[in-house]
Amino acid sequence: MLDLMIKNGMVIDGSGSPGFHAAVLVKDERVTIHRGDTEQFEAARVIDASDQVVCPGFVDLHSHAGLTIMGEPHHDPKVRQGVTTELVGIDGISHAPFKNVEELQRYIWLDSGLNGFPPQPADWLTVADLLTRYDNTVAINMAYILGNSPVRIWSVGWHDRPATDDEIQDMKSVVREAMEEGAWGLSTGLDYPPGAYASTEELIALSEASARL
Repeated sequence: MLDLMIKNGMVIDGSGSPGFHAAVLVKDERVTIHRGDTEQFEAARVIDASDQVVCPGFVDLHSHAGLTIMGEPHHDPKVRQGVTTELVGIDGISHAPFKNVEELQRYIWLDSGLNGFPPQPADWLTVADLLTRYDNTVAINMAYILGNSPVRIWSVGWHDRPATDDEIQDMKSVVREAMEEGAWGLSTGLDYPPGAYASTEELIALSEASARL
């Protein structure tokens, strides 16, 4: 018996091909598409998708919901649009890692116009710790992107000056550790301080570090 059958819908499979009428069958986390009669199938749950579109979940590649979703974990505005995955930490603005809570909260306040505030005072410091705040608590998948601003704060501080060679090496270590803890990549936002103070050479070095993982 199938776990789920979604039938009679217009399937848009994401390949760029025209939509077609078919059934989507789910069993043991395996998804298949079946064209034709579905009378042969039994399912624990059947959804009649007549006059509806059935498609893979959308990925929001530019989300500022990394903090506010903690207070609104159902994330209804996005779920109702079909979004099942969001990338947070874009524009060079992410909320880990930090050396201490004071720096983290200062940075949250600085960028609150874009990203809002978490429902409770922020107290995480590492990428791994931040990601646990999403695990099994929010309705969608969260892909965390490491912003270059917190990396710069870690090694250079808030200063508007070029990073030294030693500081760049330290930042590369921060990037490697963040990637190992679950970050999916590196983002830059050259309109937003202190990430805006980074030189081209600094950004190349950090990008090379992230690309290796």
